[in-house]
Amino acid sequence: MLDTVFFSHDLLPALNRGLRVSLALIIPAGSLGFVGGVLIGCMRAFGPRWLRRLGDWYTALLRGVPLAVQLMMIYYALPKLGIYFAPYGAALTSFILCTAAYQSEYVRGALLSIRQGQISAAQALGFNTWQTVVWIVVPQAARRALPGCGNEIIYLIKYSSLAYLVTCMELMGEGKVVASDTFRFTEVFLTVGAYYLIMVTLATWLLRWLERRFHVPGFGFSAR
Repeated sequence: MLDTVFFSHDLLPALNRGLRVSLALIIPAGSLGFVGGVLIGCMRAFGPRWLRRLGDWYTALLRGVPLAVQLMMIYYALPKLGIYFAPYGAALTSFILCTAAYQSEYVRGALLSIRQGQISAAQALGFNTWQTVVWIVVPQAARRALPGCGNEIIYLIKYSSLAYLVTCMELMGEGKVVASDTFRFTEVFLTVGAYYLIMVTLATWLLRWLERRFHVPGFGFSAR
């Protein structure tokens, strides 16, 4: 039998508090991570050799080290160097850096998929390299990168649950506290899973709407 008192007085208020923190992590991390990914992707695709190398090293490092380790390094190791982060700041910084690395790979691939003839034509019209990238390449590449970048947003929603490792009490952290206090692990984590499923479903609908909104007929996306 469903214990409505437990859900209404204990579980849902705690999870709603955690949800607000999760959204406060996901939205800025997704936005800033995407911007960072575009900048790093452009740098890796069209920058001078040393800048491409720097972007490649950054991406390889952030994609190669588990996110949980990155969180621990920022929150627990950087204070040894005199750099301190609050739990929320450590989680947000880690998510932005990690998301930007993955986004840059999607963006880089999309940028390199644009035909060289278009770049040559733009340069023949007097565009310099960065004008060509900003006005010719990026608008087309953005459409091709959108499915992959959207997929990374879905991952971000799910791995935001790691923030509790640095005592940032988001959705997963609040659920873990309630479960530890009440020993009602089944009810708590089924409900936590439902929260994440709803967030992922809503994000998926939004991303599909964006794909249809920016769709150009015959340009790499078949509207469903």
